[in-house]
Amino acid sequence: MNKNLFLTGLALFISSMASYGAQVDSGLIQQGEYLARAGDCVACHTAVGGKPFTGGLAIKSPIGLIYSTNITPDPAQGIGGYSLEEFGNAVRQGVRKDGRTLYPAMPYPSYSRLSDDDVKALYAYFMHGVEADSTVNKETEIPWPLSMRWPLRIWRGLFAPEAKPFNAQTYSDPQVARGSYLVQGLGHCGSCHTPRGMAMQEKALTEQQGEHWLAGGTVIDGWSVPNLGADHYNGLGSWSEDEIVAYLKTGRTDRTASFGPMTDVISWSTQYLTDKDLHAIAKYLKTLPVSKTADKEVVASNTTSPAGEAIYQDNCAICHGRQGEGIARMFPQLRGNSIVTGPLPDSLVKIIREGATLPAGNWAPSTVSMPAYADQFSSQQTADLINYLRGAWGNHSSTSVTAQDVEQIIRDGGNAGAGNTAGWTFMQAQPYGKQWTFQIESHHDAHDNAK
Repeated sequence: MNKNLFLTGLALFISSMASYGAQVDSGLIQQGEYLARAGDCVACHTAVGGKPFTGGLAIKSPIGLIYSTNITPDPAQGIGGYSLEEFGNAVRQGVRKDGRTLYPAMPYPSYSRLSDDDVKALYAYFMHGVEADSTVNKETEIPWPLSMRWPLRIWRGLFAPEAKPFNAQTYSDPQVARGSYLVQGLGHCGSCHTPRGMAMQEKALTEQQGEHWLAGGTVIDGWSVPNLGADHYNGLGSWSEDEIVAYLKTGRTDRTASFGPMTDVISWSTQYLTDKDLHAIAKYLKTLPVSKTADKEVVASNTTSPAGEAIYQDNCAICHGRQGEGIARMFPQLRGNSIVTGPLPDSLVKIIREGATLPAGNWAPSTVSMPAYADQFSSQQTADLINYLRGAWGNHSSTSVTAQDVEQIIRDGGNAGAGNTAGWTFMQAQPYGKQWTFQIESHHDAHDNAK
């Protein structure tokens, strides 16, 4: 009799769980997947060559090496045991299920403004749209006493805002409000494009918090970060909304192309956004003023370099044009390119020496690569070429570059070294999703060729 009651109870339990799974709104799961792509969750929570969301990605921080965690619904290693409230606390407040504070490599200061509905959709996706996996989480490689987590609670209290819904009423235009919500929240654009303070906190989380918001001027993993304000020489002042949309969707426009970490963001995240959301982002970015920390009146420096011109004509003009005009959507235009004219030359040094690859995407299926010249150009030749680029064809730059500058940039590249106020360095993850069968191979082949 007891055995029959047990079996009956077990059957009812299994039936109720199956019924619950069937009742999960498939539309909510799809919405959560879209939001996860907008937040680029896979980029940090997937190790190189690993399964999506199983963690293990190495993240260099100023205090040591941190590994991202498994966020599949596995109950032991993942987040399968999290309730909706606990999930929301982790995403928006940086508080784990056990009450301990997450490292701010997780951009919860940005995610704090996510709406309850979006948190619910993300929860539905990660619990019902992601396959559970028992990949074991890796321990951090941070020496004691820096490995103690209790100071993170103080950091969170000082620099992470309390979770509260985004106030769209701050903006008169609903489309601008939507763009602001995406840029400030899930897009966490400020994580790279906003300078950080001594405690590694972002100096501003919104445009209302001051001039540092999206002001760039930092170096991440050897790449100089441009500002996203209206500055013409190192920002988006000369970009139209349509160009911004094309860039976020394909990684290329008629005059420029993505590089470095931004290529990964486009590959894994922004190319999946709807045109409506991309236009909202572009419209919001075009409302930002010229950054007070950017060059406002750039005076052309004496960067005329006959040696650099000869190097350019012999090695670069075949793709980028004799007048720096480039080839639309293939080889970036160097005339009037903010990466060329910006105050920090780090990206130019890195691209010239290491090469670059623009991987295939869903909207631009051609992979385009530039060869590396580290073995061909000395530090002096690299400086000569950069100085020529920064002063040719009407380009203006406030600084010139020396061979010593190039050598310093090479030494600092890839580390949280001098001038790197961003502090976090994310290793390479990989794209995910049904559309990526071809692109994954292209991306990794291109990455391997660029090493």
